[in-house]
Amino acid sequence: MITKLAWRNIWFKPLNTALSIILLTSSVAIITVLVLLEKQFEEKFTNNIDGVDLVLGAQGSPLQLILSSVYQVDAPTGNISYDSAKVWMQHPFVKKAIPLAFGDNYRGYKILGTTPDYLEKYNAKIAEGKLFENNFEVVIGAEIAKKLSLKVGDEFFGSHGDAAEGEVHDHYAYKIVGIAEQTGKVVDNLILCNIPSVWQMHGGHEKANPEHGEEGHVHEDGEENHVEGFTLDKKGMDITAVLLQIRNPMAKLTWQRLIPQNTKMQAASPALEINRLFALFGIGIDALRYLAYGIMLISGISIFIALFNTLKERKDEFALLRVNGAKRLQLLKLIMIESLLLCVVGFVFGTILGRVALIFISNSSEEDFKLSFNPYEFIWEKEGVLFLLTISVGIIAALIPAVKAYNLNISKTLANA
Repeated sequence: MITKLAWRNIWFKPLNTALSIILLTSSVAIITVLVLLEKQFEEKFTNNIDGVDLVLGAQGSPLQLILSSVYQVDAPTGNISYDSAKVWMQHPFVKKAIPLAFGDNYRGYKILGTTPDYLEKYNAKIAEGKLFENNFEVVIGAEIAKKLSLKVGDEFFGSHGDAAEGEVHDHYAYKIVGIAEQTGKVVDNLILCNIPSVWQMHGGHEKANPEHGEEGHVHEDGEENHVEGFTLDKKGMDITAVLLQIRNPMAKLTWQRLIPQNTKMQAASPALEINRLFALFGIGIDALRYLAYGIMLISGISIFIALFNTLKERKDEFALLRVNGAKRLQLLKLIMIESLLLCVVGFVFGTILGRVALIFISNSSEEDFKLSFNPYEFIWEKEGVLFLLTISVGIIAALIPAVKAYNLNISKTLANA
């Protein structure tokens, strides 16, 4: 009965109520987005660097090297000599080395030359088909297969560079021989082939076609239709980067200084660079979080003002309730419930609005960076605290009006009326 009466009362002045709900909804929505973004962003970045202690690549920005080589969200710092990289890849301190050669793209999805170890690193088993073995055979990520409706046996031509509208390389067609399982990691949005495919795509076609039987020969019409050509043994070729897993803990530190001093390469630590990125990312998140708390504080003040002002107008109503048998505690509860109803409605709307906003953010980041977020995840610890905080705002805002209603002088109020 009291709850129904409280619900009717809060809509007696709809503009005041709407303002309070809008403010609360905005603050809860901002905090919800930040909570989900922070957790999922950190998870995605942390999961993708498992098993990678150092990244070997061209000198330049270490963070750019990590973002391009590990997360595939930036342009690489340049190319390095594969022959020079092998010296470090074969070092006794190295447990595993995964070379990467950036090729072209297909409809905005990167074509990456690498080895089967890359799939193993992400625990990306083959769901359909098999691993790539020959030049221009590819394994595609689960997201690409789903979004582009590709299947094993399909063929396509890559476009030059990172832009989907780049020049099409139509002299060699890639053939899909496998589709990887869904992992929730960067490999889901990559097209993987062997490194010689990348070399041959960019080096074999432009040069004069060698004689039949020679390395790099391209079969013309009338010859047997198959691709032969570059192998990993070819000298003088470049790659983009190498993902290194190091046995010796000291080498993780010393190589970051040793390699750039003695070569034209650098060795960047993903853990170090991502911590720096999180620090920068955290500054923006903290600023938005403080803004959201500020809006929540303003909404609490708005609720207080609305209840306090209506209290003056409702003294007669409260006096009549008391005359008809309502107890002091029931009047206190009535004011409290009105405030809490506003807070609950604001929290529910804010939670929904926050997730709707995350859907738009996810769609945008997926289009630009192939990075998506799950708006349907609930982080009970943090969102539970947010709910308690919202309720606390309502209780504090209603405290003074509720006490005044509790201490209402019936006879004086009715006499004045």
